[in-house]
Amino acid sequence: MVKIISRQALGTQPVFDIGVSSDDHNFLLANGLIASNCFNKSHSTAYGYVTYQTAYLKANYPIEYMAALLTTNSGDQDKVQRYIASCMAMNIRVEPPDVNRSGIDFTPLEDRILFGLGGVRNVGMGPIESLLSAREEGPFKSLADLCDRVDSRTVNRRALEALIYCGAFDTIAPNRQQLIKDLDLVIDWAQSRAKDRASGQGNLFDLFSSTAIKEAPASFETAPKAPPTPDFPQQEKLRLEKEILGFYISDHPLKALRESARVLAPISLSDLNDYKEGTSISAIVMLTSVKPVVTKKGDRMAIIQIEDLTGHTEAVVFPKSYERIHQHILADARLMVWGKVDRRDEQVQFIIDDAEPIESVRMVMVELDPTLASDIEQQHRLRTVLLQQRGEDDKAKVSVVAIVSAQDKRHFVRFGPQFRVQDDQAAMNALTKAGFQARVSSLATA
Repeated sequence: MVKIISRQALGTQPVFDIGVSSDDHNFLLANGLIASNCFNKSHSTAYGYVTYQTAYLKANYPIEYMAALLTTNSGDQDKVQRYIASCMAMNIRVEPPDVNRSGIDFTPLEDRILFGLGGVRNVGMGPIESLLSAREEGPFKSLADLCDRVDSRTVNRRALEALIYCGAFDTIAPNRQQLIKDLDLVIDWAQSRAKDRASGQGNLFDLFSSTAIKEAPASFETAPKAPPTPDFPQQEKLRLEKEILGFYISDHPLKALRESARVLAPISLSDLNDYKEGTSISAIVMLTSVKPVVTKKGDRMAIIQIEDLTGHTEAVVFPKSYERIHQHILADARLMVWGKVDRRDEQVQFIIDDAEPIESVRMVMVELDPTLASDIEQQHRLRTVLLQQRGEDDKAKVSVVAIVSAQDKRHFVRFGPQFRVQDDQAAMNALTKAGFQARVSSLATA
């Protein structure tokens, strides 16, 4: 296969339909001309038809299409995370697994997609089949009800823990930590009842008549419970959820910033491969792991794993930058990072030059009416003020955003990186002094 590294328009050129008799269609030498990848018409027609079909399904049946795509790629976490991000962009919600609704695969519902039980770690096909079989009798009312109805030899403690941590019991009992505390007690209770049934002893309620049973409390209501306990903190709940599913589903530490982050237009990590080496970029990320490193010279640096709503990648903080921002390089930290694309051994990584906690990221907002925004003289004045606030050491990282109000709508226009300023307060004061309506806004509240 030939890798195309550049292309150039040559205007109108003669085109030949070359017939290939050999089975080897990668290269063909004819009259001094070389053709690459000479596929016959039936091959290209099939590709075109499949492309049309998938485009039609995505446009007309987006929920069913994305559910099928997620199911097909359920074994590839990178692709699943990217497709879940695509669902978010399409306003399609992907809900966590549910013991009462989920099947094996991702399931399309009216306006959302339900996560499949087959994508939950530590829950194999045996436990899933046992659970689905027991569910045919009716929905589970509680953890105890489920444990009482499924085979404890198949659906063991490990599988039940995974289902609790990933949120599969949330519609029954949303307090995940309480369920974990209850689990051992409920398992022992359910196993005891199973032994009684196997030996033919039954329990007290089994001796009642059918009429009395209807009036008696359901058997699972007699199951023991641990003392009341508060739920896991949100950050811990999400961490455990990700540990089981491989990514966040019920929420994401960066999800609340998705809309406001669009104003700053940082890259998505899933698009990192599209940038040339050395390209200056910024991203809003979460640090999932931090590995401190000491160089041969004794300098400290770090190799970290970062992720956003679309994917994850490796990043490096070299000694000079690490000395300046090391206090921010912590696991689970939410940061806006600035740096460059680096390619080594066909692998792409993010070289981080600077970083700032999300809560500290500021933007300078300039209110402009359409008349002012289209006035060349005013544009020049605004440009001059911003360039004066940039500084001379190329360290400016505060973005400037224009808000243009027209016909009851507000349009946000981010100025290019050459108009970033060093000090948000100084820039706001300079703009106000020049007659512009300016304010400082934080990313978290934009």
